[in-house]
Amino acid sequence: MTPLAPALEAFFSDRLLCQRRVSPNTIACYRDAFRLLLAFLQQTTGTPPAQLQITDLDAPTIGAFLEHLENERGNSARTRNIRLAAVRSFFDYCALRHPEHAALIQRVLAIPTKRSDRRIVTFLTPEEVQALLDSPDRATWAGRRDHALLLCAVQTGLRVSELLRLTHADMQLGTGPHLRTMGKGRKERIAPLTRQTVAVLRA
Repeated sequence: MTPLAPALEAFFSDRLLCQRRVSPNTIACYRDAFRLLLAFLQQTTGTPPAQLQITDLDAPTIGAFLEHLENERGNSARTRNIRLAAVRSFFDYCALRHPEHAALIQRVLAIPTKRSDRRIVTFLTPEEVQALLDSPDRATWAGRRDHALLLCAVQTGLRVSELLRLTHADMQLGTGPHLRTMGKGRKERIAPLTRQTVAVLRA
């Protein structure tokens, strides 16, 4: 077994899970980045992942992988930067465990991110919001549920993942009505509720 395999295993199990306690979504994103990288290396060099060395992941190779993502897989610059962030995080971890590769690691860490256009965040007009809230059939249980979720989303601005994780314990409908959620980056949010939303949630 080459040193790369235990380093990758320790990166995911020790660094990400134990030390940084990152979210499952981040772990899945990093996992996908390395699955793509290892498959790219096997395709281009013919070396199976189990035989790859840390020295095989030098800056020119990582650069070629990033170009492959954009040119052949059609990934956006933003996705390319996300994959690069995963690689950088791994090499940042390797800097302490494998000082013998310090020069190679520094060259990989020096790979710059690519600038990308940011989409303008748009919003719904009051008429569009009302049309959205009126769309569920409130004569059915599923329709009342969908209406309540849409009303909460419109009022609080919660992400879809945050809405889906809501439980009865997250709602305070008495004095000072609010929703308590644990959002992205394990940040706790408290969103106040209007009388209309409280009435819908009570029902």
